[in-house]
Amino acid sequence: MTLEQLRIFVAVAEHLNMRAAGEVLHLSQPAVSSAIAAFEQRHATRLLDRVGRGLALTSAGESFLPEARAVLDRAEAASRHLRDLAGLSRGRLRIAASQTVATYWLPARMARFAQDYPGIEATLAGGNTRQAVDGVLNGEVDCAVVEGAVDNAHLVVRYVGGDRLGLYAAPDHPLASGPVSWTALRDLVWVLREEGSGTREHFAAMLATYGLGIDDLDLRLTLPSNGAVLEAVAGSHMVTVVSDLAAASRVAAGEVIRLDYPIPPRDFSLITHRSRQPGAGACKFIAGIP
Repeated sequence: MTLEQLRIFVAVAEHLNMRAAGEVLHLSQPAVSSAIAAFEQRHATRLLDRVGRGLALTSAGESFLPEARAVLDRAEAASRHLRDLAGLSRGRLRIAASQTVATYWLPARMARFAQDYPGIEATLAGGNTRQAVDGVLNGEVDCAVVEGAVDNAHLVVRYVGGDRLGLYAAPDHPLASGPVSWTALRDLVWVLREEGSGTREHFAAMLATYGLGIDDLDLRLTLPSNGAVLEAVAGSHMVTVVSDLAAASRVAAGEVIRLDYPIPPRDFSLITHRSRQPGAGACKFIAGIP
C-alpha cells in the first residue's frame, strides 16, 4: 500500500467519479480506474460499486475511507515537519563543551542563536574535553567546542577562538610579589583539574617543554571544576592553573591573584563528526561561529 494509492482512493471516494478524481490528481481516467482495480485486487476487498454510470462506496469503502484520510493527514504532517526543520522553524541543537567554554564562551553565542531561531531547542552539556569529544563520537551531540587538543580521524576540528591560562594563588602567597621562574614550579604545592581536562592537558604540554611532567610536581589535590580549584587556592598556599576567564571574578573580588608567570595561549576548537550530517539548526549554528 502506497500513499499514492491512498490519494487516488480518497479522491475517487470524494468525487464518486473516475474522471473528476483524475482531474484533481492530474491523472487520466484509465490510470485512476486501473489503480483502483489493482488496489482492490491486491487487498481482496471491493471498495467501490459500479452503479450504472456512477460509483458508490461499499460498506468496506465507507469503513476504510476515514483510515485512508488519517494516513494521508499524518503523512502531510510529517512532510510539514521536515519543511519546518529545513526552514529552521523547529528542530534541536545539541552541543557539548569543555568546562571553561561551556561556562564563559558559549552561553552568549547560544543565547543569540536561541533569540534568532526560537523554534530550535538548544541544549548544552558541560564536562571536560574528553567527555565532549566522546559525545560527538557517540552521536549524542551535534558538535562540541573544547579547549584541549583533539586528534581523531573520525572528527573534523576547526579553530574558533581561544583564551589564556594563568597561574593563580591566594593574595598572601609567598610568590605574589614577583615573577615566578620555571624552576620554581617543582617547589610549589599544586591543585589541578582532573585528567581529561583541557586545562590540565595544556599545562602538561607546557611542562613538557621544560622536560617536566605532572608527576614531577607536588600535586596534593585534584578537583573536577575551575571553581573548585580556585576555591581551594583561595584558602591555602597551593597554586593552580586555570583560564583567565574563570578566575576573573575572583580576582576582582580580591580572593586570588594571578602570579607573574607566562603560559602560552590556548586554542578553542569546534568538533564535528566527519560522517554525520547535523540537522539544519546545528548547521546554522556551526556556520555562524567564525
